[in-house]
Amino acid sequence: MSASGITAVAGNQGIKRLLVRLRRTRPSVRTASIGAVLWAVAMAGSALFNLMLDAWETPDKMRTVTTLFAAGGFLAFPLGLWAAAFLSQGKRAETAFAAAFVSFAVATIGVTAVLYAIQYRLYYAQWHADAFTVIWAFQIVFTGLAALYQFTVLGIRLFFPVGFVVLFMAALWFARRPH
Repeated sequence: MSASGITAVAGNQGIKRLLVRLRRTRPSVRTASIGAVLWAVAMAGSALFNLMLDAWETPDKMRTVTTLFAAGGFLAFPLGLWAAAFLSQGKRAETAFAAAFVSFAVATIGVTAVLYAIQYRLYYAQWHADAFTVIWAFQIVFTGLAALYQFTVLGIRLFFPVGFVVLFMAALWFARRPH
């Protein structure tokens, strides 16, 4: 067998191992569903708590932001749970805690930021060029980047302090559960 053939076989074995590990670490539907609902409530509560402290805008805008954070939390929890299980499979509790902490945080912030960017794009679409033109492509890219920047500056703070405490508790729950 040639060197390239050996490399191809080794690559295929690596992909097979990865797929088996992904399948093995996939969370149960029950855990993912219940966790997603609880995580959505917690992230919405965190955002609402901060908005109320700031005496923010109008009830309608507070509802919109709270819903956005709830949707982000709902969609992010199963992803974070799966990533944490994948990263910590066969490892000690400390590693499981760290994997869960990072996975839940990154998934939640990432998914919520993407949802915010989609909403931002939908709002500004009325002023964008015709679809599938070069200008339109630039507008989509830069509108998305502006939305992600704005979320980073203004949105992430809505996860503190409530979301951070819940994140710590979720990581602790994950580290203590049997793997």
